[in-house]
Amino acid sequence: MKKILLLIVTGSVLLMNVVAQDSLQVTTEQESAPVVKQKFTKATFKSTRIINMQSVEIVSKGTLQFMISHHFGYVWNKDLGKPRLFNKNLGQLFGFNSGIAHTYLSLDYSPLNWANAGVAATGSSKFEGWLKFKLLRQQTGKRNIPVTVDLFSLASVDASPKVEGELTANRFNYMHQLLIARKFSDKFSLQLMPTLIHFNLIPYGINNSNYVFSMGIGGKYKMTRNKNLTFEYARQFNMYENLMDKSGNIYQYVPDLLSIGLEFDTGGHLFQLYIGSTTSSSNIDQLAKNTSKIGDGKFALGFTINRGFNLKK
Repeated sequence: MKKILLLIVTGSVLLMNVVAQDSLQVTTEQESAPVVKQKFTKATFKSTRIINMQSVEIVSKGTLQFMISHHFGYVWNKDLGKPRLFNKNLGQLFGFNSGIAHTYLSLDYSPLNWANAGVAATGSSKFEGWLKFKLLRQQTGKRNIPVTVDLFSLASVDASPKVEGELTANRFNYMHQLLIARKFSDKFSLQLMPTLIHFNLIPYGINNSNYVFSMGIGGKYKMTRNKNLTFEYARQFNMYENLMDKSGNIYQYVPDLLSIGLEFDTGGHLFQLYIGSTTSSSNIDQLAKNTSKIGDGKFALGFTINRGFNLKK
């Protein structure tokens, strides 16, 4: 009996020793295993706008941003007519002195790192307000997310004097965009922009709709530490042919929008000089009511300057 008890005790001690060694080995392996850190992608784009379109970037929490975007007339306007077509364009200083200029003034603020709100004056007594939310952020680590995704929603209102009998609701228009971007390398980023525009009041004509659909693509190529090459292209899918207003005037819009820019980071300001197939300053007009045909060489110069102010204590 004593021998049996001795064998049981000895076996129990040996078993406990083995279990303890295994537990110690597992703990040691866990402690020595490398810790996988989550790495978030930064600076997919340098600015909150690529050129005319919004980017997935949002100014940091507690930052107020002021932006000026200025569109001039056409660099070469063949509609001036002959004779002395060159002299006429020279007199207009290739768009700078043409009398056609649309200025976009905006203020936006981020109360949270994933939310932004802004207001803007777009010219011709029109104003805009928007909200921008970051839904996903490109990252690697325990979670691998290949893209950054933002939701951008904008409302536009015409504040000019109303005509008799005009409904206030007809002066509002809306735009919603899903911004899907990926930073492929330190030099190159690309973004897709499916867009829905809603007009409360639509023109009369064939194939009418309150909704205008378009798809945009934009990108940035880092040339040097403080210089970037940017581009945008958008294609409108509907509501650009044979549109008629109440007076019987027929409108033909251009469904293609193309812009190329050069971005400079001066340290205090971000400056961008660009050329594009639009003279409009509002995204709604650019994507749904563009009148500048690329094939006719109708390109206009413009520039953007923005400055951020940290309001946090």
